[in-house]
Amino acid sequence: MKYTDKWWSYPAEGESGKTIIVTGRDLIDDYRDSGKYRYRIEVGWQYDARPDGMPSDQDAELMEEATDAFLDAFKKDRVAVLTGIYTGDGKRDWVFYTKNLKIFSLVFNKALEPLPTLPIVIEAEEDADWEEYTHMKNETYVPDEE
Repeated sequence: MKYTDKWWSYPAEGESGKTIIVTGRDLIDDYRDSGKYRYRIEVGWQYDARPDGMPSDQDAELMEEATDAFLDAFKKDRVAVLTGIYTGDGKRDWVFYTKNLKIFSLVFNKALEPLPTLPIVIEAEEDADWEEYTHMKNETYVPDEE
């Protein structure tokens, strides 16, 4: 399975009218088409937002450390793929697709070990057709201008 770190970003509007930056991962059809990554996991972090809805510099830095930890962990162990990141209106969401919930949780927790305890909530559900990813991509995709 080909691993890619190609992303796009798009400023969408949240329900409250504030901007939500949608960051989507491109070129991951191998994961989706394999049929093995049937479970979608959403990891949410509610934060005290600045007036524009974005996190403080301190929270943003910790969120980036967590993102880097997730990317490193799941690059080594392909049990899951991070497909999207939503930031704004007081919340950061990371969206993963995984083939095994138990192994995902082990790799996920190991990735976060070096960081302080994060105020996150984790939800998982079956999404074999990648409906969330397809919707996000259809609504926000920005093709590369190369």
